[in-house]
Amino acid sequence: MLTTKEKENIIKKFQTHKGDTGSPEVQIAILSREIEQVAEHLTKHKKDNHSRRGLLKMVGNRRRLLRYLKEEDEKRHEKIVEKLKLKK
Repeated sequence: MLTTKEKENIIKKFQTHKGDTGSPEVQIAILSREIEQVAEHLTKHKKDNHSRRGLLKMVGNRRRLLRYLKEEDEKRHEKIVEKLKLKK
């Protein structure tokens, strides 16, 4: 679970304009950080299937957001993928 401070830092780093908290870039960045945390948790707790299901849902959600962003604006999509070091 992300702390409020971590979330604020991610929002500041990825917002497209002042006051932006819900753009696809911000949502993708927050999901990416949460995915990292759950993946780390699952390396220690291999049998935690409830968290594994949550991880798969987050990955699917991020994939949908990335697909939407790619359809809307290819340059913004490439920029966020590069910034977060995601596979294309």
